Amino acid sequence: MTNFQEKVSFIWSIAELLRGPYKKEQYGDVILPFAVLRRFDCVLGL
Repeated sequence: MTNFQEKVSFIWSIAELLRGPYKKEQYGDVILPFAVLRRFDCVLGL
């Protein structure tokens, strides 16, 4: 189980790096535009 916990810690450390300087209350300001762009990509990519 130690190996699993190491993998989880590694993934969370990468997520923290990717999160950047944003605080939790700012996530919506970042995630919503990217979600909209992804939807447009899916619709227009057909």
